[in-house]
Amino acid sequence: MNTKQVCLFLNGEPPKCIPDLKSYNTVCATDGAYTFLKANNVVPHFISGDFDSIKTIPDSIEVIHTPNQDFTDFDKILQILFDRGFSDIHVYGASGQEQDHFLGNLHTALQWKTKLNITFFDNYGFYFLADTKVTLTGCLGKHVSLFPFPETNGIITKGLEYGLNNESLYFGGRIGTRNKAIDDTIEISFKTGNMFLFIND
Repeated sequence: MNTKQVCLFLNGEPPKCIPDLKSYNTVCATDGAYTFLKANNVVPHFISGDFDSIKTIPDSIEVIHTPNQDFTDFDKILQILFDRGFSDIHVYGASGQEQDHFLGNLHTALQWKTKLNITFFDNYGFYFLADTKVTLTGCLGKHVSLFPFPETNGIITKGLEYGLNNESLYFGGRIGTRNKAIDDTIEISFKTGNMFLFIND
């Protein structure tokens, strides 16, 4: 697998500040996000989708038409990146605007958890589907939310204001939103299930 990172733009709430694209090996977007990139003079390496979101298809960059309606544009572009040997994907524009798309993007990330390392960034922080053991630095004072998807068991945390000691969270019952980091380094582990971690300023 190619260890270099990919910057992927989706058609949700766009970032207020364009990330440093020079640090990425590949920059790409779904068709709906291309309008934002064009307005900000960003030329991606390729775009893909069913092209129902833009009027004029560019001819100066690689365009991959993926009309299959059984999959979302996000899922289809992840398949392209996986087929090209990439594994580390930074995603912008996955949240905001239509919230069914946001939940669908979380679902897609779960489907790809064993094949791709996906980190989402928005205008408030970042979030990702956690491994069973996670250590993060630079967290002091930030809000940390542990979101079961839909259930996570045997959770142990260190460095959070409200610690968990071999406890469970489950959607529709107890969840772990808006905790706070009281140390610069936090550690989170769990035994079974799936969990999204949200780190917000």
